[in-house]
Amino acid sequence: MHTEMDGKLMTGAEILLECLTREGVECFFGYPGGVTLPFYDALYDHHIRHILVRHEENAAFAAEGYARATGKVGVCCATSGPGATNLVTGLVDAMMDSIPLVAITGQVHSKLIGSDAFQEADTFGITRSCTKHNFMVKNVQELPQIIKEAFYIAASGRPGPVLVDIPKDVFQARSHYVPVESVHLPGYKVFTEGHAGQIRRAAQLIWEAEKPLVYAGGGIIAANASAELTELVETANLPAVCTLMALGSLSSGHPNFISMPGMHGSYAANMALTDCDLLIALGTRFDDRVTGSLNTFAKHARVIHVDIDPAEIGKNRIPDIPIVGDVKRVLQKLIKNLQELEAESKAVKAPARTTWHKQIKVWKAERPYDCPHSDTEIKPQHLMEEIDRLSGGQAIVCSDVGQHQMWAAQLIRFNEPRLWINSGGLGSMGFGMPSALGAQMARPDKLVFSISGDGGFQMSLSELATIASHALPIKIIVMNNGVLGMVRQWQTLFYNNRLSAITLDCFPDAEKLAAAYGFKGRTIDKPWELASALLEAVNEPGPYLLNVKVTPDENVYPMVPAGGAIYDMVFCPKEPVGV
Repeated sequence: MHTEMDGKLMTGAEILLECLTREGVECFFGYPGGVTLPFYDALYDHHIRHILVRHEENAAFAAEGYARATGKVGVCCATSGPGATNLVTGLVDAMMDSIPLVAITGQVHSKLIGSDAFQEADTFGITRSCTKHNFMVKNVQELPQIIKEAFYIAASGRPGPVLVDIPKDVFQARSHYVPVESVHLPGYKVFTEGHAGQIRRAAQLIWEAEKPLVYAGGGIIAANASAELTELVETANLPAVCTLMALGSLSSGHPNFISMPGMHGSYAANMALTDCDLLIALGTRFDDRVTGSLNTFAKHARVIHVDIDPAEIGKNRIPDIPIVGDVKRVLQKLIKNLQELEAESKAVKAPARTTWHKQIKVWKAERPYDCPHSDTEIKPQHLMEEIDRLSGGQAIVCSDVGQHQMWAAQLIRFNEPRLWINSGGLGSMGFGMPSALGAQMARPDKLVFSISGDGGFQMSLSELATIASHALPIKIIVMNNGVLGMVRQWQTLFYNNRLSAITLDCFPDAEKLAAAYGFKGRTIDKPWELASALLEAVNEPGPYLLNVKVTPDENVYPMVPAGGAIYDMVFCPKEPVGV
């Protein structure tokens, strides 16, 4: 690719913008400051769209929302010192959930580094452990190579955040722009294809199993392998569970989809994990929120583990068949092997497979998710059911962190990938609204819900200004129970109901708050108001803030106590059920 910019004398700031253009960046999220002023001055005449957030942490969350909704690399920008340190939570969040992100931070003049200059922080050192890789740009000539490598590293292999720290004098320096078309990273290897022999063995094992189960993780979505997952499930008629990060990778309406497993997963999903004899783990890291006590997790099962990151293979569970590779490519080969073996193998275990599917249906019927309703109060589950009804499995739902996150994951359908956006590994409160901002910018055609508790909402309340400024039609739903709900639940169940520092009072008037930003909002607290209020919000062409007062003492069930076996679920109001 050659443009009129090739060989042109340009500033570092102009070179950076040209590099971003070549990487396909259409918009990014940021907040300017002293050392990034040369960059923002160059941006003044450039076509790339900059979204001015109201806090740098939210710039990272918004870039994540953009990346999660599209699969593209999200981009955020901050100045030196406090601007850069405010990005750290978002970088850790992207690292934990394997989200491709490039963060650009300004740094003080090269000659001042190490002198405790104004707004100086060791951004490179601070972010070393919370990024997939980070760079300090030493001179303007190396800037094109570094930006090319940053985007490649962020998006390839197991995706993740990459930070590029640029001193002010590098922004200002001039150099003849030489475009970079390739990368050479001898220490960075990505294994994509998977071992052919291991894939063949995995296919044989799948046909030999009587009670196989697919355990799909967020790697399916990262690899854009939803179609392959669906084909795998249908080729061998395999039941499947999808983790919190994988919801939507197999349509919620698919007959082989069970539900989400784990701490707040369904009885059927957790019992299937407990009783299966073959676990097909795809793009998942055996997270503690899913496995509970590792020595009791799927203890009767042989394990096939497919992951692009070799560090995940055997980290928490030693697999019988480890396969390092891109899960999309591995599944394509696995499906082909299954089809080749189908004629001679399918009928052998057919009766046992039929019994297995029947058992799963029994578990689903025995203990469905609780969906209580009340004639006088709004139950949180009722709220999620109504959002599900309006979304029809097609809306983007961006969740904050807490009880509402779990109820949304349990009760809202997602019929395709990249609709469910939430902070999984890090569990960052305040994530919901800025991620919805990024998702709506990325997908203006989509209905986008931001669901937050009254705690998380107030952590990123300032982004109402950004949403209003761009007239983004996000439907902001606050599940308001007046407390830090998940903390209250744990204190109730495990700390003898000693409720400490959980009360959230002085919540703003939603109608007045929305009006202050120039859009509509209201508060409801009666169940008969819920359906019409949500419909009003959805039909509003601009943003809408709906504050839903729900019962304050509801708990999320089922629940697996921390460190417990996933079959030892606590139900309400029944006693714990064991195997």
